[in-house]
Amino acid sequence: MCYMGPCRILGVRAAGKATIGVCGATADTIVARNLLRETIGGAASHTEHALEMAEALLDIAEGRLTSYTIKDAGKLIAVAKSLGVPTEGRSKEDMAKDVATIALNDIAKYDKEPMAFLKAYAPKSSYETWKKLDIIPSGAMLPIMNGMHRTSMGNDADPVNILLADLKLGLVDGYGGLTIATELSDIIFGTPKPVHSYANLGTIKEDYVNIAVHGHNPMLSEKILEVAERLEPRAREAGAKGINIVGVCCTGNELLMREGVSIAANEMQAESVIATGALEAMVVDFQCIWPILGQVASCYHTKLITTMPYVKIPGALHIEFSSEHADEIAEKIVGEAIAAYSNRDPARVNIPSEISEVFAGFSVEAIVGALSRLNPKDPLEPLITNIVNGNIYGVVGIVGCPNPKERKKLYTERLVKGLLKNNVMVIVTGCTAHITAQEGLMDPNKIDSFEIGAGLKAVLKAVGSASGLPSLPAVLHMGSCVDNSRIGVLLKALSEKLGVKVSDLPVVASAPELITEKAVAIGTWALDLGVSVHVAPALRIEGSKMVTEVLTKGLKDITGSVLIQEEDPDVAIETILGTIREKRLALKLNA
Repeated sequence: MCYMGPCRILGVRAAGKATIGVCGATADTIVARNLLRETIGGAASHTEHALEMAEALLDIAEGRLTSYTIKDAGKLIAVAKSLGVPTEGRSKEDMAKDVATIALNDIAKYDKEPMAFLKAYAPKSSYETWKKLDIIPSGAMLPIMNGMHRTSMGNDADPVNILLADLKLGLVDGYGGLTIATELSDIIFGTPKPVHSYANLGTIKEDYVNIAVHGHNPMLSEKILEVAERLEPRAREAGAKGINIVGVCCTGNELLMREGVSIAANEMQAESVIATGALEAMVVDFQCIWPILGQVASCYHTKLITTMPYVKIPGALHIEFSSEHADEIAEKIVGEAIAAYSNRDPARVNIPSEISEVFAGFSVEAIVGALSRLNPKDPLEPLITNIVNGNIYGVVGIVGCPNPKERKKLYTERLVKGLLKNNVMVIVTGCTAHITAQEGLMDPNKIDSFEIGAGLKAVLKAVGSASGLPSLPAVLHMGSCVDNSRIGVLLKALSEKLGVKVSDLPVVASAPELITEKAVAIGTWALDLGVSVHVAPALRIEGSKMVTEVLTKGLKDITGSVLIQEEDPDVAIETILGTIREKRLALKLNA
């Protein structure tokens, strides 16, 4: 990254060009450094999200933040017990203070003790592997700082050492970011339960004040929803029938999972929400906010409202959000949307009619709850039995965002349908959830509309029937991007119940339309756990034969996982099935 460079190498070995920098950095060093910086970017994003949630929980516990409450005392107790916090005879506030303090310490401390959330939530077998590799972080901030330091001019040049630091940053992301953010969000706003809602642009209502919340921060979106319900009379005075809140991107997933709010669009479709001509305000916080939105909003009556001090966009109205003044600020934001309603041009309103039914809210607790209706004493037994007998051939977590490079292939839809056809259970998070919801894959009533393997379909229908539904949906929505930690919790439970390593389980992760550094960090955490990861497009590692071979082959002997890079969705399906088949054979299950 120095001014002799910056060093960027893509496939230069094959081209026969220079493979060494003027300082002596090799292609292997350059590629490893750049990969580590990508992982740092993702881990830093998720860690700051977690930091906001931890600070909020502490403020709630100590009485400084009265606009929010602890909605899920049961989840608080469960998290406290996992962390070794005493719960007997203690108030919610006292337990919450201890949990929040531990979370804040995990983010900021720099002693030699492993992160408390990592110790509590990591599968035992994975923890032992990380211990041998000496990659267990004591806190989140120090590895982020150290990673930036070691990749700056004149520091770490050993690609192996750099890749070990990359694996450590994956753990920072998984536990200092994802796990803390999700667990504390559940405590404050409630753990998701199965909920019925709708998806696609058709969720925007012509005669209503429409407000889209976009980003990742439930502290803001939950408050916008709450205040909007209170200001309904003001919207009617302005001539509207009421206020309609819709979700975009991951904050949409958060509101869907907990409140049943409709999800209108993934991050790539945010422009289309404005272009309906019926959106009064798009309220954004952080992450995945495209700068183009300011220009698009300027063509309509829509107010693009930024709310974070570190996320400002030219042309947007900035109303800075703070949890201390949440009600007042949310009321101002909703008021701006109501005022904009009178400026709407009816001749420019064009709302697509497409709308899909959605059944979401599959937290780990909700999945276990559904399974307990089949076996109250041992809820995981039906899942394990059906994996063993092959009704569920394997499980694939499909995560991430829509990438314009891959959208024209309908990569995500093709991958999901190809896996379902082969009895693979599909779990989704993030904007991938929006894509599959719009396709109708979250509608239990459409279970027979898709080509799904007979074994998997029977399982979905059996569990759904026990829950009072015609079926579970074809894919299970587990939440936003940070909610990938829920998948980690489920893997820990299965691994330890069966007494096998996570790397032995017939499970694969996929980011079929890779776009953000956050996805790179999440994928690195999955590789740490021993879960092989498929991505498209490929990572920027082709310039180093060594780094490519370590990630696609050598890691298998270290963590038990490999990186699968495949641009063709049909080939990717076969490769993922082959990976699952290999795991099943090793477990002596039928192939």
